[in-house]
Amino acid sequence: MELFEKTLDSKVLFSGHIFTAKLDTVELENGRTAPRETVHLEHAGVAVLAVDEEGEVYFVRQFRYPYREVVLELPAGKVEPGESPADCAKRELAEEAGLIAESFTELSLLYPSPGFSDELLYVYEARGLSPTSQHLDDDEFLKVVKMPFEKAVSLAENGGLHDAKTIVGILRRALSASGKQAPDRV
Repeated sequence: MELFEKTLDSKVLFSGHIFTAKLDTVELENGRTAPRETVHLEHAGVAVLAVDEEGEVYFVRQFRYPYREVVLELPAGKVEPGESPADCAKRELAEEAGLIAESFTELSLLYPSPGFSDELLYVYEARGLSPTSQHLDDDEFLKVVKMPFEKAVSLAENGGLHDAKTIVGILRRALSASGKQAPDRV
């Protein structure tokens, strides 16, 4: 049995600056058809787990409108046209946290919502941190928060964090630091 779905029809329901919403009709492997509501994001995203020499992790606390609450998360943003995910990680770390780093290592590539979205999120670890000027977007308001990595791991393990990219970044680094390796793909 092969796993596949063949697109028979596609209708754009909404097209904006950040995403396009579509209603597709697909043919399943058993010959039946089914609807698929999908969201196509125009840009990939990046998150940065910045860890200083003392083992402190930098977060940003910001209001997230869809949830109507303040969320603690890693510095993050969208990849601009023509920009690589690694370059985006460098830019976002400086813009949001006011930090530059000597090295960036990719920790993970995420599919955050594969049931309806084609969003890609790259998570990087940044080391060798130095301060630089923070320069937020005009519509961006956030507070930089620093905490010991062990506390961040505890929050990730015990439900104290809700942002997926942040949880994955922390736990991937924790696995790596323990000498264990998470599989790249299953």
